Amino acid sequence: MLELAGIIILGIIAQWVAWRLKLPAILPLILIGLLVGPIATLYTEDGTKLIEPIWNGTKGLFPGEGLYYFVSLAISIILFEGGLTLKRAEIKNVGPVITKLITVGSVVTFFGAGVAAHYIFGLSWQISFLFSALIIVTGPTVITPILRNIPLKKDVSTVLKWEGILIDPIGALVAVLVFEFISVGEGSAFTQTALIEFGKILLFGTTFGFTFAHALAFAIKKNLIPHYLMNVVSLSVVLLVFVESDVFAHESGLLAVVVMGMVLGNMNLPNLKELLYFKESLSVLLISILFILLAANIDISDLELLYNWQTVALFAIVVFLIRPLGVFLSTQGSGLKLNERMFIGWVGPRGIVAAGIASLFGSKLLAKGEPGAEYITPLVFMIVLGTVLLNATTARIFAKVVGVFLTKSEGVLIIGASKVSRLIANYLKKNKRHVVLIDNNQTNIDKAKKLGIEAMTANIYADSLTDNIELNDMGYLMALTGNSDINKFAIDKFQKQFGENGAFRIVNTDEMNDPENNPEEGLFSHTDDFVKLTDAARKYPAIHEVELKDKKHFDELIEITQRDSDIVPIFTKSPDGSIEIMPANSKDFDPNSEGYKLVYLGKMFDEDDE
Repeated sequence: MLELAGIIILGIIAQWVAWRLKLPAILPLILIGLLVGPIATLYTEDGTKLIEPIWNGTKGLFPGEGLYYFVSLAISIILFEGGLTLKRAEIKNVGPVITKLITVGSVVTFFGAGVAAHYIFGLSWQISFLFSALIIVTGPTVITPILRNIPLKKDVSTVLKWEGILIDPIGALVAVLVFEFISVGEGSAFTQTALIEFGKILLFGTTFGFTFAHALAFAIKKNLIPHYLMNVVSLSVVLLVFVESDVFAHESGLLAVVVMGMVLGNMNLPNLKELLYFKESLSVLLISILFILLAANIDISDLELLYNWQTVALFAIVVFLIRPLGVFLSTQGSGLKLNERMFIGWVGPRGIVAAGIASLFGSKLLAKGEPGAEYITPLVFMIVLGTVLLNATTARIFAKVVGVFLTKSEGVLIIGASKVSRLIANYLKKNKRHVVLIDNNQTNIDKAKKLGIEAMTANIYADSLTDNIELNDMGYLMALTGNSDINKFAIDKFQKQFGENGAFRIVNTDEMNDPENNPEEGLFSHTDDFVKLTDAARKYPAIHEVELKDKKHFDELIEITQRDSDIVPIFTKSPDGSIEIMPANSKDFDPNSEGYKLVYLGKMFDEDDE
């Protein structure tokens, strides 16, 4: 009991430390696992581990196959949660790149790392290629925390996120085929077995995932599941899909849960966000437990196998040669720039799937007496820990060196997706600004998406919004909801992260009637609150531009907007096309050259005014 409680407590402490230091949680988790596992044998009085997952095969926290069953089920939940976050709209520009990364990139890693392991460590070809199959995967558990703290162009972060989730079942599939090769033996028997297994994995994985996703969606939409059971029923369905798919085709469960997550994530489900929040919390707990268990399960003798120059050479080849080569071949001819391709090639940390399956297959082959099997688990853990440590400490610096770090975030995050917000967002989009609408009203979000505007259903009171890597390039924040408390909360909570260049909110009715005490973050006009904005957008749903002659002309136009509630100034547009948000107190603006324009919402100015 003490060991189980200790794992959970230490895991959550590691998660907090990672959050505090802005590191992937996997790093402190593995270090803690090593300290209470193999390294503990060096400082405990009786030379035993503080936490022993498996001892003598039949003793410990998870005797026999118990640990590997737990690892498999936990990974299925983690990958399902990752699949829920994959949206088709995100890959409109980079879909082909992602496809090549999980195909061409996987082939390069598989053969490159296999050859390197064979010649550097002298391992058999079978063991070498099993190692290379296991390190094909990157993983969302390590990619997301790294990207979360680096402002990047959306396409770059999207490529890395999708690759990390989709490549997990592919790496597992290849590892299974190599494992079958070792188990069955070479020759025609293997060829036939491999083809059959490959076909079964694809067939049952996609079929089970697609079918059960639609079945669960149907049950949710028809209210066949009570609200208080929604999360636990969904969890049980995920586990059912994973287990049943695995029964029909060994190791097809990972593919099934990813497919299920992707299908559900792209459906219009009323409770999807609640489901995602639950799965995120569960994933954090499972990841905390898993990494400590897997690291603690390593023996000190396994670590001693890595204490040589061959380990450094293999790591360097995998990270500095094979990963960049796979990325450059996969992104050839794409719209990504050279510096963006270089950054993607640098960031390739391995995660939970590699560590979990390595422990499973390594132990099974070791029990069979396969020569070289003792290298599988420590070598994979070396790649996992090394890549995470390298990328966590250098990704931000490397992003600045190669020039993909967004020194000035120009994206605009709008809280609220009402008609006013949609009009403004559509204008910004047409002027080539990355704009995202946030609202918890699904109807408003759907209307925005029909206009081609990027929008997401979100609760601003939840912490998950700050973890969204697609919002890394947000530099301007506008709170445009009809609730003044929500607008103020949005400014207070998100100003530092999403409003570094400016955070604004529309004034409320009390502030509108007291222009002398207008807030600094007041937006557009001190004479227009949400009601007036909405009324102007309802009567005149358009945004116009008028060229400014001089400062006097600008002041005259602003005075007109203060008298006429159907005209609301929103932006100023410079001669080079750059757009600046109009604060409520706009008297300081001076169009000091020709070509400046005033952008406004509602009724058009009279010709005499223009």
